[in-house]
Amino acid sequence: MAKAKKENELRLVRVFDAPAKLIWEVWTDEKHVGNWWGPRGFSITTKSKDVKPGGKWIYTMHGPDGVDYPNITTYYEVEKYSKLVYDHGANENQEALFRVTVAFEEFKGKTVMDMTMALATPEAAKEIAKFIKAAGGNATWDRLGEYLEEQQKQKDVFIINRSFKTDQKTLFEMWTDPKHFAEWMGPTGSSMEFLSLNVTEGGGSHYLMTNGDGSTMYGQIKYKTIRPHDLLIYSQNFADKEGNLIKPFFAPTWPDQMLTTVHFTDEGDGETRLTLSWEVYGEASDIERKTFHDAKAGMTGGWTGSFDKLEEILKK
Repeated sequence: MAKAKKENELRLVRVFDAPAKLIWEVWTDEKHVGNWWGPRGFSITTKSKDVKPGGKWIYTMHGPDGVDYPNITTYYEVEKYSKLVYDHGANENQEALFRVTVAFEEFKGKTVMDMTMALATPEAAKEIAKFIKAAGGNATWDRLGEYLEEQQKQKDVFIINRSFKTDQKTLFEMWTDPKHFAEWMGPTGSSMEFLSLNVTEGGGSHYLMTNGDGSTMYGQIKYKTIRPHDLLIYSQNFADKEGNLIKPFFAPTWPDQMLTTVHFTDEGDGETRLTLSWEVYGEASDIERKTFHDAKAGMTGGWTGSFDKLEEILKK
């Protein structure tokens, strides 16, 4: 989340590795939008979608708990490939919660999505920000990034973003300094201990993770790219105590190896956005790839727990 322009506004900026034309199409065409709109676990049914000034998008969001959320979006400005202005959160029983202005600017094949959500008061903006975080609303834009990867490259990836109130160098060191990394990596309630480590390109680490229920598991990290202070790429796999590759006890059809790519972006005003992508690395069977795909909601929870711990450490 980037700095808001006014106290009653929330602002979100994302960079997608896709041209503006494609992003516009998957945003405005109902055959695409149902594949990514909403938090993880949600689906939508569109009744009608008329993307023009004065037009409406009438749809229902279906929560993973079976609850339906009817929505009526009204468009006010539509500039093809570059800008949308619309109301969000209205239905037949309530007025819109806020006005959205989203701009798309393409540069060298990538597109910056700059979104501003304007509310009636600063207090309302703070409450909506809390609600969006609690509901996992920002995962919508992670899902958009994943869908763009699928459309362009036929790749199945998991993406998660998070902004931290720290500088780019410090956040990068929290990932590459083993002492800091072990403090926060892993789901809530877990702890991590390095058995061996060599944080250099071509080097690797062997670690032990203890979960909140007392169960343990071992893993390995192999570093491919370490580029201070904006890019980190490494592969990882589950292992036994001796460092031999194994399947995890809780997911016998999990892929052997995963590739983690982490981008660190300075958002200004002392904030840094982290964009993490996770994908199957190397050979994998269809069932292993399906296991990865079906676990994305759980990945969101796991990484969110880790990032919550990291956020608390950075506050100290």
